[in-house]
Amino acid sequence: MIWDELQQNLAELAADGLLRRRRVLDSPCGPECVVDGQAVVSFCSNDYLGFANHPELIAAAQAAAARWGVGSGASHLVSGHLRPHEEAEAALAGFVDFPAALSFATGYLANLAIVPALLGRGDAVFADKLNHASLIDAVQLSRAESHRYLHGDVAGLAAMLAASTAKRKLILTDAVFSMDGDIAPLPQLFELAERHDAWLVIDDAHGFGVLGENGRGTLSHFHLPADPRVILMGTLGKAAGVAGAFVAADRRVIDWLVNRARSYIFTTAASPVMAATVTQSVALIEAADARRAHLQRLIAQLRAGLDGLRWNMLRSETAIQPVIIGDNHEAVRIAEALFARGLWVPAIRPPTVAKGTARLRVSLSAAHTEAHVAQLVDALRALA
Repeated sequence: MIWDELQQNLAELAADGLLRRRRVLDSPCGPECVVDGQAVVSFCSNDYLGFANHPELIAAAQAAAARWGVGSGASHLVSGHLRPHEEAEAALAGFVDFPAALSFATGYLANLAIVPALLGRGDAVFADKLNHASLIDAVQLSRAESHRYLHGDVAGLAAMLAASTAKRKLILTDAVFSMDGDIAPLPQLFELAERHDAWLVIDDAHGFGVLGENGRGTLSHFHLPADPRVILMGTLGKAAGVAGAFVAADRRVIDWLVNRARSYIFTTAASPVMAATVTQSVALIEAADARRAHLQRLIAQLRAGLDGLRWNMLRSETAIQPVIIGDNHEAVRIAEALFARGLWVPAIRPPTVAKGTARLRVSLSAAHTEAHVAQLVDALRALA
């Protein structure tokens, strides 16, 4: 029977150490939470500034729900584009210094919007091999030629671009890579985009709010301009503490996406509650330099504390700090041992990462304390 095959496939995943299950939280997102009935310190979330349960954002959401209701009722182009959406887009565009922005319900939808709207058959995409799954899917949907360069390999990318005879070219990259925590060489990528008259599309999901002046993101981190050839995607469920995503770009690009991006046109607009809360979140992000400084101190504390362990730590200056275990079963075993000690750290396995590189993905937040990090360091040193 067809479901017997599914059962066999699930059994094979379990045998390979790849079966996943969800844990249930009985508390709001935060560094200390209750998971599956157990109190733990969480190093799992992408709530990098500790805003997910911020009282000002809760108040903004409550006020928005009372004023605008909880649903938008339609797609943006029908009747679902409410004033809070318009205000959030203006706030986001101004914050990242682009002429315009477009809001989406999720980052996945935002990434699916860009490449297929700009490219088609006969065009070419040049993508980092470690890009997020949503970027990979966007390339497939576009029907453009797909060229993948080795992670961070600027010279390899340059050779691919020089050899291409495609009518239109697009360089596609994460800004901060979600499983390794390293930062893309954006200045070099921007120079190549200018040299080859290509689009440069940047997924700044893990840089927005954390890097750059006042948290403006990875472009600001490198002092790069909001050039018309640059298209920036940022998510709002990580450092911003809310939900959704945005694309910021030249006004002509945004107008084109409104008219051609299928994942924008054919879906119901996000809740006006979220849109109104995003506007408040932008103000909090801009004023959060002390939180960002605290986060950097925690990153330094963790890396110093784990120095010399038998497990390799990838080079990362961001809140994402991967500890490479290697074997799938061993990564799960260490994660479970940490959970038994009251520390929640996810084991990341293939296909999310390459075979043989299963890891603990430690995500730090400005809401963590030095005591939280010290507890994790002590536990990992004991387990090692």
